[in-house]
Amino acid sequence: MLRRRLAKWSSVGMSIRKIKLSWVTLVFVASACTPELLPIPVTQGPTAAPPTPTSVAIQGALAEPHGIIAFRMLDAADGWAITSNSLLRTADGGATWHDVSPSAPQTYGYGAASDFLDADHAWVLAPDPNDMENGILYRSSDGGDTWSESPVPFGSGSLRFLDPKRGWMMADLGAGAGSMGIAVFQTQDSGATWSQSYTNDPTKPGASRSLPLGGLKDGITVTGPLAAWIGGVTYAPGTVYLYQTSDGGVTWTKSPVAVPAGYEEAELETPGPIFVNSDVGYLPVHLSTQNGIMLAIYVSRDGGSSWLQSPSLIAQGRTADFVSPETGFVWNGSGFYVTSDAAQSWTAIAPDMDFGDTFGGMDFVDRRVGFVLRTDSNGSSSLYKTLDGGATWTQLGK
Repeated sequence: MLRRRLAKWSSVGMSIRKIKLSWVTLVFVASACTPELLPIPVTQGPTAAPPTPTSVAIQGALAEPHGIIAFRMLDAADGWAITSNSLLRTADGGATWHDVSPSAPQTYGYGAASDFLDADHAWVLAPDPNDMENGILYRSSDGGDTWSESPVPFGSGSLRFLDPKRGWMMADLGAGAGSMGIAVFQTQDSGATWSQSYTNDPTKPGASRSLPLGGLKDGITVTGPLAAWIGGVTYAPGTVYLYQTSDGGVTWTKSPVAVPAGYEEAELETPGPIFVNSDVGYLPVHLSTQNGIMLAIYVSRDGGSSWLQSPSLIAQGRTADFVSPETGFVWNGSGFYVTSDAAQSWTAIAPDMDFGDTFGGMDFVDRRVGFVLRTDSNGSSSLYKTLDGGATWTQLGK
């Protein structure tokens, strides 16, 4: 089964490039005109809270979740997190965390590539500090109790696994002057060995131009052994930077995504699609204009073959997260918006916690249960949890 992507691996560093704005109240518009400000009403959550997750035994010392820089919750109970030098795991909804790091000390940092398939299977990449095109990939199939390691021909990028055996890697080969070289690798043996299917770096053997060197690549979304998407931004107006492959990454074609009317001169960026099943996917596209940032949401019901823009644009929309074919969330810097009808309409939710500029990422697992990473000016971080769809929040690990 496909797993939802994009915001599902939340981190402090996932803000859209070059946005240096004070996030304001979320509004909707239907054209490029200055939006009418709308108040965000307080929306009450459900009266019945979901049951408290049952704790299971984890081999690893208890750890405080205060240095987290990235995290992923698989469901209301199970989750993984990364600090600068450790891996953490929870099995009780974040109430307690255990250090399940590999025995060899490593520094991971904000750019560490990782993926967490389920409560058992995990991968995390430690780059070689002397050669960023190489690294050590750690992998576990028992929830972090034991780890195997393999040298790999990449040190950073975007790592995605389809199942315990098959995975993809979009390796970052360096960026500059609005361009970015990448290489695409695949594994069939859980990450022990990798084969390269593509590179657009003209200094590398076999380089191809089907995925342009121009443009910054934000990440890779995979839906099968042959199908994947890469999203990003090119600093030219009116271009949605989204490319797809159907032959395992050997060749890439530009996906047809129409620019919203009135935004033909805007700079557009997408981190790539979020698929909630084999057919239904959502594509967040940020539109940068002199009036600020707008977020357009596109919907696909044919596995990404076509994309249809949803009716509303979201002013100052930042992170998007979809948890089912109908339900999704958007954070706009001051509050949440939730849809229950596949992005056709949205309901505003004002949280009781002022996350503001401390918001470091969100991860909802269903309509009611979600998590937010909060960071302060000193770099300290803490996790918060909601049981009512974003209205009220409780700090974890106090």
